[in-house]
Amino acid sequence: MRKISRGTLVIGVALVVALVGTVGVGAQQNAKPKKNVGCSDATIKGAWGIQISGTQPSAPNGPIESVIGIIIRHYDGHGQFTQVDNVKGSITGIVPDRRGFGTYQVNEDCSVVAQLPLGPGIVLEERQVIVDDGNEIRSMASLPLPVMVTGVYKRIDGR
Repeated sequence: MRKISRGTLVIGVALVVALVGTVGVGAQQNAKPKKNVGCSDATIKGAWGIQISGTQPSAPNGPIESVIGIIIRHYDGHGQFTQVDNVKGSITGIVPDRRGFGTYQVNEDCSVVAQLPLGPGIVLEERQVIVDDGNEIRSMASLPLPVMVTGVYKRIDGR
């Protein structure tokens, strides 16, 4: 049996790594690139199913409670939305079929800012990002400060 020198083994491994790298680069060059045409208010036009979870104050200056919810939201493609939500707090219970409305702005980088008035002087602000070629949105509540809620949005209607 013939022994392979350490130098020959190192050169062989280097050649294999180089060949694998070349094949990977070629495959990447042949793959269809995704079109990055940017986003606008019209990107999210339509109906969305939303699931939220997190924590919020149970009342002004009240104890913090866990909260979950499901929402159907309709974006109009021009900066306005309407919604019907079903949100349940661990202290406050469920508020079924609550209607709401708000505004949104989609930035070219596919980030979104949405505002939902909750009552006099209280606005829930969401920061969102559009993902999966415009079929999903991820969100977090940025205001008011004690609200720590995240959401996952799935497109209901096709584009």
